[in-house]
Amino acid sequence: VTVEGNTTNNSGTNHVAYIWHGVEGYSKFGVYVGNGNSDGPFIYTGFRPRFVITKGLATSGWNLRDSARSPFNTLNEVLQADTSSAELTSNYDTNFFSNGFKIRATAGDSNTDGNSYVYGAWSDVPFRYNNAF
Repeated sequence: VTVEGNTTNNSGTNHVAYIWHGVEGYSKFGVYVGNGNSDGPFIYTGFRPRFVITKGLATSGWNLRDSARSPFNTLNEVLQADTSSAELTSNYDTNFFSNGFKIRATAGDSNTDGNSYVYGAWSDVPFRYNNAF
């Protein structure tokens, strides 16, 4: 595994790698580009997300959104995994749809015009058409 700048061999440097693989109907991972307005990008997942993580490639925190704490659109509760901040509820609006999610926020760490963001999304009802209990 290499990272930009080839810093994986620096003495005394710690690294963490999260390596996931998308599974149809269960999880999806990718990149979206922000547009800087409240009608932000739509990210197609093929399922209704239960949990979404986003992070800007340039500089930003890990933003965690879920439908358990915010069960109705527009979701606005965000946790940031890499800070000690309390739950954030301003300028992180997102909609979860049956086939993906749409960023409604204009925050720099979610939707800056032209910036790229990685995401991971996990399904609300894993596997297609699963209605069994």
